[in-house]
Amino acid sequence: MKIIQMPVGHMEVFCYLVYDEETREGILIDPAGDEERVLALLAQHGVKLLYIVNTHGHPDHTCGNDRLKNATGAQVVMHELDDTFFQQPEFKGWSQMLGVDSASPADIRVHDGDELTFGSHSMKFIHTPGHTPGGCCVLIDGNLFTGDTLFVGAVGRTDLPGASLQQLLESLLKKIITLPPETVVWPGHDYGDQPRSTVGREMETNPYITDFLDVDG
Repeated sequence: MKIIQMPVGHMEVFCYLVYDEETREGILIDPAGDEERVLALLAQHGVKLLYIVNTHGHPDHTCGNDRLKNATGAQVVMHELDDTFFQQPEFKGWSQMLGVDSASPADIRVHDGDELTFGSHSMKFIHTPGHTPGGCCVLIDGNLFTGDTLFVGAVGRTDLPGASLQQLLESLLKKIITLPPETVVWPGHDYGDQPRSTVGREMETNPYITDFLDVDG
């Protein structure tokens, strides 16, 4: 399995191209702009894109959905709660404020524990609310794509509509630090001292885990 991490768009969201090197079937996680560059990358690696996966519904992470779907025929995937929440009319203004496109509804709505496959690989959706109601982390072969739930050394904002610090801390406690410590963390932004981490490293160094959570309790 090949993972390509690339900052895209004016907010430099980490978009991920993940594909099976034998079948060339793949997915895009959080296509947040620079669609021509993303399409060129797909062509360069000969990837047949099956799914466009959104870790959450904020427009800076979904603004490339429609254009890439139209160009590739891939299906857009999002947790049901965020797909409903961010289709409300009052949130369409967010896209305009950020200067990005507003995404259409998802083709596939997922829930906690759902799985989809590409090539010989399976991606599992782990519902981790807190940054948004339907925020998810995506687990693929020991790699955890965390979106804005967990950064290297930090977490996503909880001062936005639909967010909750208590929910986010509960997601960290019950859904993330329970994973094997060697699980690789691929965040949604490059806000830390390195562009990726591991669950074990975050348990030792991330203050939202070391200072806020009763890990031993």
